[in-house]
Amino acid sequence: MERKLTKRIMLGDVAIGGGAPVSVQSMTNTDTRDVSATLAQIRELECAGCQIVRVAVPDSESADALGKIIAGTSLPVVADLHFDWRLAFLVMEQGVAGIRLNPGTIARKARVREIAAEAASRGVTVRVGVNSGSLERRHQSRGRKAEASSLAQSALEGAALISKEGVENLKISVKASDVPRTIEAYRIVAEKSDWPLHVGVTEAGTMWSGTIKSAVGIGALLSQGIGDTIRVSLTASPVEEIRVGRKILAALGLAEAGPEVISCPTCARTEIDVIDLAMKVEAELSDVQTPLRVAVMGCLVNGPGEAREADVGIAGGKEGALLFAGGEMIRKVAPDEMLEALLAEVRKIAGRAGGE
Repeated sequence: MERKLTKRIMLGDVAIGGGAPVSVQSMTNTDTRDVSATLAQIRELECAGCQIVRVAVPDSESADALGKIIAGTSLPVVADLHFDWRLAFLVMEQGVAGIRLNPGTIARKARVREIAAEAASRGVTVRVGVNSGSLERRHQSRGRKAEASSLAQSALEGAALISKEGVENLKISVKASDVPRTIEAYRIVAEKSDWPLHVGVTEAGTMWSGTIKSAVGIGALLSQGIGDTIRVSLTASPVEEIRVGRKILAALGLAEAGPEVISCPTCARTEIDVIDLAMKVEAELSDVQTPLRVAVMGCLVNGPGEAREADVGIAGGKEGALLFAGGEMIRKVAPDEMLEALLAEVRKIAGRAGGE
């Protein structure tokens, strides 16, 4: 797919836009004042593939804690700021790589300009992040929902205001809690600006429903070439946000996210518990980083073919299973050995590739 060419900016040592790979980020949900807990979660996020981490800064104590948090991680740290404009100066003194500002939660434009001027002098990246739930009052419509055009206009105005103060590392997000408005708002911004875009569906929901909405919304935008960095917003562990985000990129061929499990949807021909086996395989391989196709199949129609096409695959039946690797059937496996045999073969290949 052809990606829209946006400006190249740097957030710490992570390149965003200008053809750079789409990066995945998340936000901690620990108390920012608790440095050890926050750093522990950041380490979990990094192990899952997180490239940028954002932390909430609701008060001066949280701002003061950022120095130790930044010193304890190699990830670029972004401070999420709302309401109290003075916190922006405190976090920049602590050395954050970036700040997130929402025009709807900072009342006076003069304060935004002051923050922008300080960010420009320090080389701090600024994200103008507009959400449907906290849109500037002057852009709010009479209806129940903020219009996509209003979200886009607020973000574009905010970006123009901030860039006039000399900020060159700037990105934009325009998120709604439903997919159609989110897509429309990003399309408008993409047509009218070449600043890099941080893409996501805000307040997407729980692990199950939020993953679906995020995959549809983020996937639709990325498939149109829109988006330079993403965050999946789930009512779940931030680590799950990274896993889902990386899988979205992998599904579009924009990144690698470890093993991809190919499994049949099951029908009356299925002679083994494919659902249980596939779930166990996926869980057991969550620590493997090597990009592999792993097939878990349970019928004679597509089973052997899919297993043969995968890097490692198993085609199971009530009498046992055929184990495939590299396109060749290597041996037969007893019913109670299918899981262990498949995992062992995957880890053997991953070990040779240096992926574990």
